[in-house]
Amino acid sequence: MKYLFILLSLLLLLVAPFFGQIDIDMSKINLLSSMEQKLFWDLRVPRVILAFFTGALLALSGLIFQSLFRNPMSTPFTLGVASGATLGTAFAIVFGAVYFMPLFGFVGALATIVILFGITSRLKAFETSTLLLVGIALSFFYSAALMILFYISNETQSYEIVRFTMGSLDVVGIAGTMPVVAVSILLLGLSLSYKREIKLLLTSYDNAFLKGIEVKRTNMVLLIFVSIAIGVAVSITGPIGFVGLIVPHMLKIIFKRSADKLLIPTFFYGGVFLVFCDLVSRNLTLTSDVPIGVITSFIGAPFFVYLLVRRKSV
Repeated sequence: MKYLFILLSLLLLLVAPFFGQIDIDMSKINLLSSMEQKLFWDLRVPRVILAFFTGALLALSGLIFQSLFRNPMSTPFTLGVASGATLGTAFAIVFGAVYFMPLFGFVGALATIVILFGITSRLKAFETSTLLLVGIALSFFYSAALMILFYISNETQSYEIVRFTMGSLDVVGIAGTMPVVAVSILLLGLSLSYKREIKLLLTSYDNAFLKGIEVKRTNMVLLIFVSIAIGVAVSITGPIGFVGLIVPHMLKIIFKRSADKLLIPTFFYGGVFLVFCDLVSRNLTLTSDVPIGVITSFIGAPFFVYLLVRRKSV
């Protein structure tokens, strides 16, 4: 069964660029300056790459957050980083800096990280619960600020903000995918290097401390880097929900392993899941793509409920 999953996933990744609203003449995809060549290599292949590494990043971030907070409902957006990126992007849209939307989005995410860890560093003891509460408070503040931007924006600007909050994988050329690819690979490498620490933190902080783990430092390093990675991804693709929640839980139910043994599978299948959702969004209608965030929730939520019910009934 394991190898069947891998085989089907690889097959999906290979065929994904060939399907879309416009049919491609396979004999012309390598013909210079042809429409097929530009469509395939400049739009579809980069889009599949961006979808895979964004999904991988979100899923792995969700697994790390659920492990560190020891909360099964934690997501990559729990600390308000995505809300900060969304607010920064909305600010760019409303005040005429549309070409710098990714930059403003990342600045918003980075500012959130600075505020979060600036506040918690002043406390006598670092506690993930306190960090979580500060993140929730910031999310509410950002939501209020976003409502103000909606109020002062015109109809076109409001539409652009709404579209951004639904997520988008539109990209032109491989270069546009590189920031997400880079932080995804770095996050995977970091998580694997902290594999032992994550395993011990899953039991209890006290047990991890007795085993020689610097709990505060480990939490800070992982949470800061995950937050930066999320900030990079969200500033480019917008907030794409449900991937960081559903994929780790799906794999825990299917493979019945602890989080420390699911780092690579979560990375891989998170990418495959988002590629599949993007494939659906690109082929669902003949007029335009359905926002990717809508598809992830629409597909993910019922399947997630089914898995939970099935697990409880077994």
